[in-house]
Amino acid sequence: MIIVDRLLAERAAAGQPIRVGMVGAGFMARGIANQIVNSTPGMALVAIANRTLARAAACYAEAGIADTTTVSSVAALEQAVREGRPAITDDPMLLCQAGGIDCLVDVTGAVEHGAQVTLAAIKARRPVVSMNAELDGTVGPLLRRMADEAGVIFTGSDGDQPGVQMNLFRFVKSIGLTPLVCGNIKGLQDPYRTPETQAAFAAKWGQDPHMVTSFADGTKISFEQAIVANATGMTVAKRGMLGRDHAGHVDELTKMYDVAELQRLGGVVDYVVGSKPGPGVYVLATHDDPKQRHYLNLYKLGEGPLYSFYTPYHLCHFEVPISVARVVLCGDAVLQPIGAPMVDVVATAKRDLKAGEVIDGLGGFMTYGEAESYAVSRAEGLLPMGVAEGCRLKRDLPKDAALSYADVELPSGRLIDRLRAEQDAMFPASAANDPRARVAAAE
Repeated sequence: MIIVDRLLAERAAAGQPIRVGMVGAGFMARGIANQIVNSTPGMALVAIANRTLARAAACYAEAGIADTTTVSSVAALEQAVREGRPAITDDPMLLCQAGGIDCLVDVTGAVEHGAQVTLAAIKARRPVVSMNAELDGTVGPLLRRMADEAGVIFTGSDGDQPGVQMNLFRFVKSIGLTPLVCGNIKGLQDPYRTPETQAAFAAKWGQDPHMVTSFADGTKISFEQAIVANATGMTVAKRGMLGRDHAGHVDELTKMYDVAELQRLGGVVDYVVGSKPGPGVYVLATHDDPKQRHYLNLYKLGEGPLYSFYTPYHLCHFEVPISVARVVLCGDAVLQPIGAPMVDVVATAKRDLKAGEVIDGLGGFMTYGEAESYAVSRAEGLLPMGVAEGCRLKRDLPKDAALSYADVELPSGRLIDRLRAEQDAMFPASAANDPRARVAAAE
């Protein structure tokens, strides 16, 4: 922010704002639109694509822009951008293909649709700031490789908890410590929540019940921590993470981990329920230099060996424009996989499942996601949560069983299945590259 605020001010003064196209017009998208339009000099939201045009128009209207232009071709969109007329369309591919757009923001919240949009943007050499952790946690390493080859950036966002964790991780590393835990502070974790149990909360805040359920049942945090793991090289201590209930301060977590085990694993991603300050994130780290440990103690971080760093908030849509500016003006990705996947998110039965049933969507009634080592997921043929929707069950499965590819029939013709197969072929997994397996073998 210290850099990008001045760079954005320069763009504003020059009358050359960063031109942003956004795909999606739901709850989070409305917040982003309002933030760009009313609080981000040097940036312009030039187009919104949504399957329902009325919602795209309403997204602009809530930000104070009542006059929009509906476009249905690349030429019409390009003309609208040149003339400074905010554009809406039901065809997101126009935003991927049209000139005059500097960055695309994916706020779709859907794996298949997000995959189609993101792949089209990358092929058109358009950078993408993604708020779609579900897509990233399913095929992010492949999309990163494709983006690199196209010479553009595919990245997660500031504001979302994974981006906040990554900023903190980078800070902690930059001052000479070794991060060993990247954690997320939750207020609730119940894998059996459904859109019915979460309906009242969703209505109160104007959110989608399925999205709210994915927060409550652990699916969302599993995807979020998976993409943090893939961006840092960390793993999970066990399937589902440790996930302690702890009503105290996150600083107290420094006494609850086995540092030697963390070091053998190369660090872990995790979460805690009920800790303060929430909702926020934390990083626990060590320092090898006894002289610096003395200073850390002087500065009230304790005697170690783990030191606690935390950010007590995550401001979601408020920070998305910062991510766009980092990408466009600095070439700096917020959060992206560094190589082969480290952690996968696997589908788990929320109730007893019956042969012939078709799995519903994320945050639904049938499955929840759990973070698991990518190597374990591959070795056991487990079904990624990001491809579970629409699969037909071949056999009965009990509640809390992890689903496998052998348990389901995949729908035909989906892009996400093709991308996942390509990623799995690109990054073969074995026990040799699973930190948990190496630790177990050593013991």
